[in-house]
Amino acid sequence: MTSQGYGAPYAAEPRHPGWPARLGPLTVRAGTVALRPVRLLDGGEWSRIRLRDREYLEEWEPTQAGYWHERNAHWAWPPQWASLRGLARRGQCLPFAITVDGAFAGQITVGNIIRASLRSAWVGYWVSSRLAGGGVATAAVALVTDHVFAAAGLHRLEATVRPENSASLRVLAKVGYRQEGLFLRYLDVAGAWRDHLCFAITDEERGEGLAARLVAKGLATAPEQR
Repeated sequence: MTSQGYGAPYAAEPRHPGWPARLGPLTVRAGTVALRPVRLLDGGEWSRIRLRDREYLEEWEPTQAGYWHERNAHWAWPPQWASLRGLARRGQCLPFAITVDGAFAGQITVGNIIRASLRSAWVGYWVSSRLAGGGVATAAVALVTDHVFAAAGLHRLEATVRPENSASLRVLAKVGYRQEGLFLRYLDVAGAWRDHLCFAITDEERGEGLAARLVAKGLATAPEQR
């Protein structure tokens, strides 16, 4: 029998620990990074960035039906936002907007949250191309990981990345995720089944916190330092 083979059902957990929440700030090269719940009013900037950054983003995102300009038009945001809000209210995800100096700059989502004896989820993110290399994604991943293990009460968080995505590989390495293995033909991305590296971190590995680790390395500053 596998460890999932027992017959007792998972207990229902209707309330979502750690949601809604505001996280940060951390200041990095690109500016001051903070996280907040996604808003309906984010639609205009969300669409503007994603339409402009098609070549930068599409290479790494799961294949979807329809055209990029349709899926990322202003009018496409309200149903996405409503779906994310509904999942968050049911305790199945944590959808955050990434802001830099108060302006919308991307998204980071903790999804597929499973509680009971597993207490695990995945994290995915994207950031405006104009902020690439400025430490924004690194700060966002650190902030959300600390939150997931503290206020949200999870134990394990994983991220899957294509081996060719050197920028995301650097982000995960900086914040302390470890590589666990290679998933062959794991996800349909840009029209083909792509291999992905699996990275993960557990609560025991975060020590004093990933945000604090970035500060100690000189990769970010916290409010009390300014």
